[in-house]
Amino acid sequence: QKEIYDDVVQPILDEVLQGYNCTIFAYGQTGTGKTYTMEGDLDKILGSPGHSNGSKPTGSGSLASGFRIPTNAGIIPRTLHQLFRSIGDDPASMVTVSYMELYNEEFRDLFVDTNARGEPNGPHIQVFDTGTKGNIQFQGLEEKRVQTVEQAIGLMREGSNRRRVAATRCNDTSSRSHAIFTINVLVRESSLSSDGDYVLKRGKLNLVDLAGSENIGRSGAENMRAREAGQINQSLLTLGRVITCLVEKHQHIPYRDSKLTRVLKDSLGGKTRTCLIATVSPSKASIEETVKTLDYAGKAKSIKNKPAANRTVSKADIIIELTETIGRLESDLSAARDKTGFYISKETHDKLMEDSKSSKLRTESWQNER
Repeated sequence: QKEIYDDVVQPILDEVLQGYNCTIFAYGQTGTGKTYTMEGDLDKILGSPGHSNGSKPTGSGSLASGFRIPTNAGIIPRTLHQLFRSIGDDPASMVTVSYMELYNEEFRDLFVDTNARGEPNGPHIQVFDTGTKGNIQFQGLEEKRVQTVEQAIGLMREGSNRRRVAATRCNDTSSRSHAIFTINVLVRESSLSSDGDYVLKRGKLNLVDLAGSENIGRSGAENMRAREAGQINQSLLTLGRVITCLVEKHQHIPYRDSKLTRVLKDSLGGKTRTCLIATVSPSKASIEETVKTLDYAGKAKSIKNKPAANRTVSKADIIIELTETIGRLESDLSAARDKTGFYISKETHDKLMEDSKSSKLRTESWQNER
């Protein structure tokens, strides 16, 4: 676990702190260790659940309570640990996290305890194209601010416990969904703006634990499990087609054929630094899946992204963004209370529809020019 983090993840985290967007995938056959690679043994990370109950932190950073990362910790807890060590006590820095799963082509917020609400299957997260450089907006996804590594790992642990898992012949705790843990970071730039205010760099890291590909016959999946496996394999097949089209430089890339590829479009062929970790089985019985996984990874390695740093922002820019966000949330809440909207207010809906129509017209115009 430490070797993978030091060789692969640490350099990527350094780029996030420099203002880049980065993504790390774990891909492979079910039962080969993807979730262990991303999370590690959660029972040995933080003695017991409940570190994310909203209590006020007793200090700042990961050193406040002498927290030490265990040897079997995976990529996500190690990344959070190093992140808080790097930003230290700087009050200008801010870290927010979100955690969602894609199950049967529907996104669900893993920070929301739907069972406690009596809604075991929802509510689902709505996905919209913003019409701005292919950016995606999630309606209903909660983004939590975290101030200590214990708080962040506690949230991750609670979300992981809500993830869909089931037993198959290949794996006693097979993940039946794709999970995306996202870390957003604001870090103070060393230089000041023209008006003497400090400048912030904005970085994002997506840590993606893909559900495992599986042979339905060998895994013994039946009924609902078989349908789940079919959806998983279908989304992974689409991901494979997208990778192939990017490598072969096709004019049309089928991002929209799956919600997974749609939301990770920039990670696959945009301005994001992306790494794919392939996990394989040593078993002879799995040789076919192992060859497919390595072929998958070989093609992915040939994709040439063009990473670009995000635009730096000032403190005033952040205040304006937060004010707009608060106003939008108040509008959505009012619409929900008055039953004059569905999931969003009419103003927000109209803007999303307008952006979507504008994006469609630009696409059609571009296709006609081609």
